This record gives sequence, structure tokens and C-alpha cells, in this order.
Amino acid sequence: MDSGTAGAGKLLVVIPAFNEEASVAGVIASVRVAVPHADVLVVDDGSRDRTSEVARRAGARVATLPFNLGVGGAMRTGFRHAARGGYAAVVQVDGDGQHDPAQIPLLLAGLSGSDVVIGARFAGSGDYVVRGPRNWAMQVLARLMSWILGVRLNDSTSGFRAAGPQAIRVYAQHYPAEYLGDTLETLVIAHKAGLRVSQVPVAMRPRLGGHPSRGIIGSTFDLARACVVVVLGLVRDWSLAPDGAA
Repeated sequence: MDSGTAGAGKLLVVIPAFNEEASVAGVIASVRVAVPHADVLVVDDGSRDRTSEVARRAGARVATLPFNLGVGGAMRTGFRHAARGGYAAVVQVDGDGQHDPAQIPLLLAGLSGSDVVIGARFAGSGDYVVRGPRNWAMQVLARLMSWILGVRLNDSTSGFRAAGPQAIRVYAQHYPAEYLGDTLETLVIAHKAGLRVSQVPVAMRPRLGGHPSRGIIGSTFDLARACVVVVLGLVRDWSLAPDGAA
């Protein structure tokens, strides 16, 4: 990890990035404009391109993982760095440019009454639309997670999130790297740890290239896997170490 003054600011923006050399510099620049007081950590998740080099040149700290772990593994690295550095808040911003850093203050404002704040794509802000089987699968998951957490969630799979100090302590120890662990299972962990979860409506940018496409069979399979993830998260022991160390 590049050297830096950890904890110099109370906010850490973590950017998980895999082969994002084309977009990561722009994301970093947008973060600097939105929250100039924040420290920025790019977690290069085993990229095969120049993501790390571009991120360093853009002024971010960089943690380079030896191979691709997925968003969960990258965010686990970010939360452990935040716990060691004494940060008061962590915001996740994806490296592909879809999350709009200008809306980070909205997430941070939500932390005044919550430990985890989700930037919800379908809560009335912006015109981001998901259609077809993927849409109904996401609706089912949102209703399931709303029932489990006891709070209305329109978008349980959004990765645009903010975490306060108690959530940082929990996630530094327990942040799953498995399928959907960085979204659904982290909400289950928050629930079992007694953390308060809320959402704020945000507008998302379109993908820079391509678009997700899942048919009936694929979406049904994804939904089944997601339900298994949630059930396993509910039965697992997420106890913290006595000293709360990462």
C-alpha cells in the first residue's frame, strides 16, 4: 500500500477497481471535487491493466491485491485500512464511473441517524431503470431484505454505500468476499450486529460500456443463489473479537 497519513481526514472513500484504467482517474477527480477533505484509497483488485499506475498518478493511495478477489475482498481491505487509521466514515464508490461522487454528501448526511446508508437507485431520484427478469429479481430481494431488517429498502444490492464508525468496526472483521457478500450478506451482518440501516435516493450514471442482460433462467438462478446467501448469513456467527481488532 502506498504511504500516506492514515486518518488525516475522518472520511475514507474506497474505490474497488478491476481493470478500470480508462475510468479510475475521472472517478478520483470527481471524488476530490465532491469531498475535498476525504482520503481516497483505490483497491486494485488484481487488475491486468494500468489501474494502479493511473490511480497513483491521479493522487490516490493504492492497495494492490495479488489476484482478483471481487468487490467483497477489495472492500474488506478498505475497511481494515479504515479501522487501523481511525476513520469515522467509509464510502464505497465503484471504479467504473456509475456511482456519482457528487452524491456522497447525501450518504454522509444519512449517517447522522444510521450506521449503514445505502444509495438507492430506485427510490425516486434519477432515471436509472432496470427492466425484465433482473428487475423482478431485484424487487424480490429488496422486499426480502426489508422484511429481515425491518426497514424499507428499494435497492438492497446497491454498492454505493456509506458506513459509520460502528459499521467500520464490524466490517473490518466481517466482510464477506463471496457472491453477493458485499451487498446482501453485509446487510445481514449489520442486522445481526444491531446496526441501523437506512437508504437515501440517489441518481446513478449509465454504465460506461455494455449492459447487464439476464434472461428468465439466469435471473431465477441468481435469485436462488441470493436467497441461499441470505439464509447462510442469518445462521452464521458474526461475533466480534473482544478488542474489536481487524
